[in-house]
Amino acid sequence: MQQARHAKQAEGDSIAPELSVDGAIATIRFRKPAQANRLSPDDLATLRRHIDTVNREKHVLVLRFMGEGKYFCSGYDISSLAADDAPSSLYFGETIDIIENARPVTIAAIHGGAYGGGTDLSLACDFRVGSPGANMFMPAARLGLHFYPGGMSRYISRLGLNQAKRLFLTAEKIDAQEMLRIGFLTELVQADDLQARVDALSHLLAGMAPIALLGIKKHLNLIARAQVQTDDIEQGVRQSESSDDIAEGALAWKEKRPPVFTGT
Repeated sequence: MQQARHAKQAEGDSIAPELSVDGAIATIRFRKPAQANRLSPDDLATLRRHIDTVNREKHVLVLRFMGEGKYFCSGYDISSLAADDAPSSLYFGETIDIIENARPVTIAAIHGGAYGGGTDLSLACDFRVGSPGANMFMPAARLGLHFYPGGMSRYISRLGLNQAKRLFLTAEKIDAQEMLRIGFLTELVQADDLQARVDALSHLLAGMAPIALLGIKKHLNLIARAQVQTDDIEQGVRQSESSDDIAEGALAWKEKRPPVFTGT
């Protein structure tokens, strides 16, 4: 297995989100537990660089997001809006759009609070595995901040209009069981099992055929936004049908063994 490595951080920026890559699995870790893992404009720029890195590294098939401390992520550090040169919260939303459109399959490991834009970061991920300590709320209306378009679209496509209105317009805080019930979490496991479950899911996904895995992920997200790119989907179908991987998949099925895919 490829030796785990860590992306270099800028000098003095020891608590910026950290990227590590181990074979086909990458992890971004939020490292500001004392600030509830809220994200500054500089953190968002770092996240964009990390996503660009994993998009370029074709062997990376899975990207996980994890937070240190009590919280998963509390979204945009809105105190930064007081600075004259601070980017709008639209910059935060554009960053979350980049995460949703990332090439690898994404997993959010939600062990604690997901607040504000942290809830949207969670919804941008393909899987959201939580533990009983997870909770969330969306305080935008209470803070007087209009939310950005991508986030509202994700709330509706993942949770439905009624739940999106409930969470946005009331700023109600909900616990892990309710998050699971409404579909915010895709899975709920015991706290001691969270890391193991995320690892198992990561390895399961990393063992799939890359052409099919990544193409289907991309187009499911687009279809959820009523963007059916028929020509691109059909091209993916033809590419998969002529790939070495489809032959390997059929042979492995026949031989009752795990397939070894190459993405070709």
